[in-house]
Amino acid sequence: MVKLFEEDKREQGRQSSKGNQLKFEREGIWYKADYLGYEGLAEYVVSKLLAHSSLKEDEYVDYDLEQIEYNDNIYNGCKSKDFANGWQLITLERLFKQLNGQGLNKMIYSINDHSSRLKTLVDEVERATGIKDFGIYMSKLLTVDAFILNDDRHTHNIAVLTKNMRDFKLSPIFDNGAGLLSDTMMDYPLHKETVSLIDMAKPKTFCDSFDEQLDIAEQLYGYNVKFTFTCEDVKSFIDNVDIYSDEIKKRVTDVVMQMRRKYDYLF
Repeated sequence: MVKLFEEDKREQGRQSSKGNQLKFEREGIWYKADYLGYEGLAEYVVSKLLAHSSLKEDEYVDYDLEQIEYNDNIYNGCKSKDFANGWQLITLERLFKQLNGQGLNKMIYSINDHSSRLKTLVDEVERATGIKDFGIYMSKLLTVDAFILNDDRHTHNIAVLTKNMRDFKLSPIFDNGAGLLSDTMMDYPLHKETVSLIDMAKPKTFCDSFDEQLDIAEQLYGYNVKFTFTCEDVKSFIDNVDIYSDEIKKRVTDVVMQMRRKYDYLF
């Protein structure tokens, strides 16, 4: 457990459609407290799944579990090392508002065709930043999001790294806490059947279907993520978790294995 104080609290300028988690930073370590359910466990599990994938270590953020004491309250949550390394993280929404006075989300949702929405997002980011192959990055991100049912990915939490708004590079994949049906307070109560909740989950990136988003990304930019984890791997890194209930751990295991069956071609 780590005890954190007001001076450790951070606002990163990243908005969520579900409200804002408590976030802290101390000595190069970022901490996030659970807000609507088991976001910390979701971050932890997703990073372990990505460690068993074709992604390189620098392409995603590795999270560990942590309990956080703040203002005499104890929160479950997670922690990760600062991955910016002297660069500044800037969301696509903030980047385009600074450059053009208009956010990217409004731009892409003014387009009716869903495939054109993703292509416009990619083309505009490449034009603004000079980053090449942003489409491949988006394909990887949308593959992960579909697999984990991340229903809170939008231009406020897709980001790039910059130095002085002149140099830009890709950010590792981060902010996966809304995945794995982690919102038990509002959208995915623990007492409801997992399969029916999986069917309810919808993305926010450029349309409201995970399958459609993934199909479009694969058609435009190819297949860019493969998973290699087994049932035994999942059991090994969930069973040793001791700060979440068995009910929550079973929910997470069930979701992962259901999605493994659904997206068998990614293995």
